[in-house]
Formats: sequence, structure tokens, C-alpha cells
Amino acid sequence: MAVGVATPLLRHRLRLPPPVVSALSFQAPVALALATPRSRMRDAGIYALQMWAYYATYDMPDDDPDRLLQRTRVEYPIRADRVLGLGEMPTLRLQRALSEPGALRPHDLALSSVHWSWFVMPHGTLVYILLRHPDRFPRAACLMAATFDLGVVGYWAVPTAPPWWAAERGRMEPVRRLMVESGEKVWKRLWRPLYDSLEGNPFAAMPSLHFGTSVMAARLLSEVGRVPGTLGWAYAITLGFGLVYLGEHYVLDLIAGFALAEGVRRAAPPAGPALRNAARRVQRLEPGAA
Repeated sequence: MAVGVATPLLRHRLRLPPPVVSALSFQAPVALALATPRSRMRDAGIYALQMWAYYATYDMPDDDPDRLLQRTRVEYPIRADRVLGLGEMPTLRLQRALSEPGALRPHDLALSSVHWSWFVMPHGTLVYILLRHPDRFPRAACLMAATFDLGVVGYWAVPTAPPWWAAERGRMEPVRRLMVESGEKVWKRLWRPLYDSLEGNPFAAMPSLHFGTSVMAARLLSEVGRVPGTLGWAYAITLGFGLVYLGEHYVLDLIAGFALAEGVRRAAPPAGPALRNAARRVQRLEPGAA
């Protein structure tokens, strides 16, 4: 387990190739399951280790920025969004209608705050389920983890530039990156260190895991109650609108994120028997197993 935790931190010093880093990182959750008796804390730890492995795999394409830039796709989401926007990019339509040149309006700050809250929302959903509906946690954690992990496959396979990046380089009409402008206003000198620590891979845009994991969270919350589900969907819809308006994602990215979340959810029942069989094999090796 310690190897899985340490490997992403030491990958540069040891010059480990990405497949080795991912393989060693993703074994850590299994190692924790084999090393400790089952409990809520262990289940949460397994999910946390899985997310650590996800983050390492998500971030590694940026270890070689020049190669990543050569592989990055810029044009196809622009063309798709022009079709979806009936001839004009939805981001441009929204910014022209709702933003004020040279100024930040209250909804710019509000939507930016929703965007920042995403870093805790999917995981906060699982904490809520673990505390209030612990019997549902293993399935919920598996669905959320699968959404993250399959999304990162897309980031490796088809690195795609977001709207703000394409606009900064003249590949499309100018787009304001309102989230960054809001961050500079709200966080002032703290903004740049915060942003640099969280940015990671700038071309992890297709599919939108911001939206896909929020949709999955809304689905999971809907399974435990009407009120949590309503709040979850309100968040996902607000975030989706904000991602496009703020210039962070294309509509096409959101469609792909939604399709990913729904695909994972629909694939769960047929995949269930195989996953339960694998889980039983691991459980037979757990401490205290008969």
C-alpha cells in the first residue's frame, strides 16, 4: 500500500513510465482491503486511495508538455459547438448576453464559486452516503470511481483544449475566462498558488468530469431521497451552465460527460456478477475472514 501512495510522488525522481506508476498506484486500494478488516474507515480509505491513483494518472500527461501539446485536439469541439449553437458558440452567446465587458457581475462570482465547490462535491456526496446510508456506499463508490477512471482514459486518448485555451491562441473568437478573473478578485494574492496547485493537466477537457461526476452524484443522491436528489440535480445543472458560460468547457464536453455517467450507471447491472465475484475473492483474503 505504501508503494502505491509513494510512487506518484517519486515518479520524476525515479523516472518511472506512466504505465508503471498507474499499475503501482491502483494496487494500493486492493492492498488496503487485504491488510485491514472491513469497516467504514477502511471503505473510505479504499476510495481515497483509488482517487489518489486517479489523480496521478490524470496529471501524468502534463509531465511531457511538448508531447502533450502535439497530441492536443483543438478544432473538433469548436466545430461541434458551432453546430450545437446554430452557427455560434454557446459560450460566446452566453457571455455576450450575461457578462459585462471589463467587470465582474454577481452571477460571475456565484458560478465561479459553484465551479470551485466541485473539488469537494462528488466526494462529499459519498461521505454523506457513507454516514447516512452505509449499506449503499460500496456500490456508490464503485460507480463514482468508474466515472473518474473511464474519464481519465479519454484524457489520455484524446487530449482536448478547452475554450479559453483555444481563444487565447486565436483558434476561435475571444472568450473571457471569468472563473480566473473571479479568483483573482476573491482570493487576491492567494489565487495564483491555489490555481497552480489544482490546475493539473490543462487538456483534460473531454469528457467533462466536472459535469459527469456531478451527474453521477445527482443519480446517487436521488437513490437515497427526493430532497438530496433534487439538490444534486440543481447543483449539476447549475455547474453545467456555469462551465459553458465561464469558458471552461464546450457543450460537447458536457454531453460526453453526461453520456459517460449514464453509461457507467447502465453498465453496472450486467457487470455486477463479475464484480461481486471479484469482491468475494478479495474478502476471503481479508483479516478475520473465515
